[in-house]
Amino acid sequence: MSSISLSFSSSLLCSPLTHNNNNNNTTKHNKSQVTNFKVVHCSFVTSATKTKTSSSSSVVVPKKRHWKEGEYPGFSETSVPGGGYGSRKTPIKNVKKKLDKRSKAKAWVSTVTETLSDFILKKQWLQALQAFEMLREQPFYHPKEGTYMKLLVLLGRSGQPQRAQQLFDEMVEEGLEPTAELYTALLAAYCRNNLIDEAFSVLNQMKTLPNCQPDVFTYSTLLKACVDDLRFELVESLYEEMNERSITPNTVTQNTVLSGYGKAGKFDQMEKVLAEMLENPSCKPDVWTMNSIIGVFANKGQVDMMERWYEKFRNFGIEPETRTFNILIGAYGKKRMYDKMSSVMEFMRKLQFSWTTSTYNNVIEAFADVGDAKHMEYTFEQMRSEGMKSDTKTFCCLINGYANAGLFHKVISTVSLAGKFEIPENTSFFNAVISACAKAEDLMEMERVYKRMKDKQCPPDSRTFCIMMEAYAKEGMNDKVYDLEQEKQQILADSPKSD
Repeated sequence: MSSISLSFSSSLLCSPLTHNNNNNNTTKHNKSQVTNFKVVHCSFVTSATKTKTSSSSSVVVPKKRHWKEGEYPGFSETSVPGGGYGSRKTPIKNVKKKLDKRSKAKAWVSTVTETLSDFILKKQWLQALQAFEMLREQPFYHPKEGTYMKLLVLLGRSGQPQRAQQLFDEMVEEGLEPTAELYTALLAAYCRNNLIDEAFSVLNQMKTLPNCQPDVFTYSTLLKACVDDLRFELVESLYEEMNERSITPNTVTQNTVLSGYGKAGKFDQMEKVLAEMLENPSCKPDVWTMNSIIGVFANKGQVDMMERWYEKFRNFGIEPETRTFNILIGAYGKKRMYDKMSSVMEFMRKLQFSWTTSTYNNVIEAFADVGDAKHMEYTFEQMRSEGMKSDTKTFCCLINGYANAGLFHKVISTVSLAGKFEIPENTSFFNAVISACAKAEDLMEMERVYKRMKDKQCPPDSRTFCIMMEAYAKEGMNDKVYDLEQEKQQILADSPKSD
């Protein structure tokens, strides 16, 4: 890779008519049917008159019926002798109404189901729950396990573990049998939001259910939460429990723990886990192992160690993938090593690896951090010209970049563009906008954004309060700082109990 030396600029430059006829034909056909019916009717009545004296008992006189304007008797050919006037049948118009009603109901369900899937895809959890409630109100709709699974995962990723628990409880009350996969999704919702005790409670509940026993995926999810929270004493106990239950850790499990040790700076334990993987034929390191380790050093800004481990894994025979290159690009970008960043991008092209949203985000972030709006905008425009879909991180980087460059009017237009693209507004997005307002010293707009954040039921985090408290302290508004500190403590105290 070092042999490739290109500049960053070189890597980036670069049919109603048919329908009407059918209706006319249908009308003509109906008219001919009505005409034929009248002829048969008349002949029948005449025949009945002639034979009235001889066999009056064999003739059934139809009751006179008054039809509304525009209607005509719905008799078919079987309604004449052979079918009998006396046989009562449901009028065709009533049957048609029922069929139309049923068809419209099915069409409505299909439309709302598609809308629900769209909300889930766009990570709009509140709208997804509203659409799901509309569907559940219909007596003919029976949600399946897959729908609950998608919603549980969405709620966990959106910082709504309590709503995930509520949805899970409602599912059980409605008679749907929970599975190990559904319990694991609920456990993951707690793990993603650092509610370790609640996650262990779900694990213990699973142990009591014969058909919902925890598996390697359940333990891997819980192990990741423990290492992310630096609770390494729980890691060893979980390993022991897995051994007692004859659950063998797989490569994913080991990668999770290995990455956790690396993030915590416990490099000796990290290398110990890697050595165990190299010795175990059923749990060999893979490209994810490679990405985990070089990602640890990339996030710490230790570029030399990152490059060293990259070469080690290449010697192990592990080939890099797109994410591997994105990690390298991000690390070089943060260190403003634009030549190396450009070289990796050209190397990706040479190996026919497509640039992804993450690739562009890393480049945009590199320019945003230094307030280089010109190159940031150029990268974003090329991203759009190649049809690459932007995400929340893309707009967070753009907002930060414009704020760092002092172009606050472009912050507003970027927020509007994010709304036009229906970009999910998560905590990171609101933090970026709040930070931009603080840098512009527009505290009133900062407060409005914070209110909108709470109205959207998007939970603020420690960074949210840190940005706002620093902005108020800079202006000497100590009463505002005190109020925010109290609100922060209240939110942190209530977070395990409320939505």
